[in-house]
Amino acid sequence: MQQQNTLTSQLGGEQVAKKHQSIKLGLDVHADSIRVVRMVDGATPQPAQRFRPEEFLLWVAKQLVLAEKVFTCYEAGPFGYGLHRQLTRMGVTNWVVRPQVLNDYGNNVNTDKTDALALTQRLDRYLQGNRKALALVRVPTPEEEQKRIASRQREQLQRERKRLAAQGRSLLLTQGWREKGAWWPAARWAGLQPALPPWLVERLEVFRRLLAMVQAELNTATRALEAAAPTLRPRGLGGLTYEAITREVGDWHRFTNRKQVGSYTGLCAGVSSSGLSSRMLPITKHGNVRLRTLLIELAWRLVVWQSQCRAVQKWKHLLLTPKTPVGARKKAIVALARQLAIDLWRWQTGRIQPEALGWVMLG
Repeated sequence: MQQQNTLTSQLGGEQVAKKHQSIKLGLDVHADSIRVVRMVDGATPQPAQRFRPEEFLLWVAKQLVLAEKVFTCYEAGPFGYGLHRQLTRMGVTNWVVRPQVLNDYGNNVNTDKTDALALTQRLDRYLQGNRKALALVRVPTPEEEQKRIASRQREQLQRERKRLAAQGRSLLLTQGWREKGAWWPAARWAGLQPALPPWLVERLEVFRRLLAMVQAELNTATRALEAAAPTLRPRGLGGLTYEAITREVGDWHRFTNRKQVGSYTGLCAGVSSSGLSSRMLPITKHGNVRLRTLLIELAWRLVVWQSQCRAVQKWKHLLLTPKTPVGARKKAIVALARQLAIDLWRWQTGRIQPEALGWVMLG
């Protein structure tokens, strides 16, 4: 109550004797500023305002005094979910939404002001019952986010190793040496080094020292993820892949039906239909790209290690036949990966037992 009275005294000429029913704020968030468009109840959106992040939170606290409810939304991006959690702790109802082109008219006018205005208008429609006005992003819990960051950091280390190794190969190629694969491990380097001029060895040693450090961190991250995986899992699903998939999903119980699982993987076919014309398009790739990659890789492994399971049996006539066209094989492995995601969801949520799926289990 004391905090509310203090805020009330800071409102200047604004009256708080009668609170507004709601205030809606569309936020265009940047590192050093936040552009905000405010809509009070059902009135016309007000001109955009610009705040520094610390000023914005104080201003939002004032809006909580002026209205019964304050609703906000902003696009998911490089700033994570810190702002969402701050707003939620203050008592604001906030949604993080999927990034998209907010210029509905395609007139090549796109600014922070227009983006904030478009978000406010869509937020208003969403609150009036149009659930398609905003594409909401699920906000992970802090624990889920920390686990996912650990898994993704390992992926970043793996990419960094490839980048440094490629730079070394490129340097060798400029000097007439063509190397394939890993040129930098001790065994290969011992055979390569004597043939190289001293100045080139000196330059390549820089890459080798960096690669050794990255490889050590990569090994540590890999062991940590493998140790966290349960022993009871399908044959062919290694501990590393299990943890990576689980951490990308966060919580399997977030899905209520198989269509939601398939949509999140982005492995569903697109559709182009108008009048009497209808045709299937390539997969939507709408969803988690890391999860999609993991599922495709896992599907190929299960073709080998779980050849008797129900999902593989459905597609093995295409996947295990050498004469199958490449296009048909790709479609089959995508369908298998999509079914695999659904089967994992059913297993993890207790909807089905591994035996019913035909899985051979480890542990």
